[in-house]
Amino acid sequence: MDIVEHTADQLVLRPGDPGYDDELAGFQTGFTQRPAVVFGASSTRDVAAAVAYAAERGLPVGVHATGHGLPGDSDGGVLITTKRMDGITVDPGARTVRVQAGVRWGQVVAAAAPYGLAPLNGSAPSVGAVSYTLSGGLGILAREFGYAADHVRSLKVVTADGRPGTVTRASDPDLYWALLGGGHNFGVVTELETGLVPVARLYGGSVSFDGRAVDPAAVLRAYKEWTETVPDGLTSSFAAVPYPDIPVLPPYLRGRYVLSVRVAYTGTDGGQLVAPLREIGPVLTDSLREMPYAESHTIHSDPDFPHAYYGDSAVLSELDTEAAARLLARTGPDAPAMCVLQINHLGGALAKEAPNSVPHREGRFLLRLLTTGERGGARAVLDPAFTEVAPWTIGRALNFAFGAGDRTEGLYDTGTRKRLAGLKAQYDPANLFRRNYNVTS
Repeated sequence: MDIVEHTADQLVLRPGDPGYDDELAGFQTGFTQRPAVVFGASSTRDVAAAVAYAAERGLPVGVHATGHGLPGDSDGGVLITTKRMDGITVDPGARTVRVQAGVRWGQVVAAAAPYGLAPLNGSAPSVGAVSYTLSGGLGILAREFGYAADHVRSLKVVTADGRPGTVTRASDPDLYWALLGGGHNFGVVTELETGLVPVARLYGGSVSFDGRAVDPAAVLRAYKEWTETVPDGLTSSFAAVPYPDIPVLPPYLRGRYVLSVRVAYTGTDGGQLVAPLREIGPVLTDSLREMPYAESHTIHSDPDFPHAYYGDSAVLSELDTEAAARLLARTGPDAPAMCVLQINHLGGALAKEAPNSVPHREGRFLLRLLTTGERGGARAVLDPAFTEVAPWTIGRALNFAFGAGDRTEGLYDTGTRKRLAGLKAQYDPANLFRRNYNVTS
């Protein structure tokens, strides 16, 4: 057996060791990982030791923080877990925050709130801040402020040679560009510094309808028409969820097909802007209100318990209402497996160019589909649904390739992929890092 050199604080586990399975546990329970060695890192030094170990033996390296995403196939390789690296430092004067690789967005929101500041976090507080940002980061205020990746000032990264360093746009413009959009494919980011926005309160929440009492296609059509009237600073999404009839759910959700419009807006006229939504049909629930930013996680109320899921996404140039009606029919209560559909309104600041590799900025909507079950069965449900919007699909979103990161097509446009592949050959010629996808393929 190889002797693994590591620091006193670092945990090193192999299959069969006590604690091995617990170290691999995360939010996503649908996919198992069996790496040859797991390094439980507590510092950048620990990460550097793990990368050096893998490089010497030609083993692939994956990174696992909170488990919402997956590091790809780590069987036989090295997996670095970063959940112990949870340091947060807010600089209220500079409006920045430094976060280590294991920090979750809920922690950052709580740390920034006392200063009247907010990060560009996503909808779920338990998502890891660093990996989310490296994959772009489509947040609840995205149309006003852009992608989370657009606001990163610097990154601490361990590259394939096992050396830690600090990357900024000025110091290493190519690696900076590749990391922000290309993710851990170019190294293990152990910390990043990013900008905060001066937002203490917002207008947000959701309004929902019973999909069996109204025409789902009519609700989605009304939502699309409404998005054409709102200012760039208003961010919203449409969701369709067929809830099972099980006791753990509130009575008003059991067995219902719920259609929801979620809204987040920092302007003062939010109540006026959302008024048309309340006229779509009989309202099932309505939580639209002014709230402290610290309550922004209630807008989507994403599940906070580990579970199994598989999903994918499509960035759309347009939302065709006839195709959308067929899509809803395929993914509704009569689908062969439970499907969760979400459509995000893009545009606004998301369309602005930035010095990073986040692609498909011309997209107008993002379709996200989730389902349960093993990969083959899930694709049998999802693929026909995505076919309905194929004529308007310009790509996929890496943040929302839930278990489908093994499919590389569409994650980047041709020019971005070509540049990423060239930088991959420069910074990681042995293809040590294989985070969710492989830009060399």
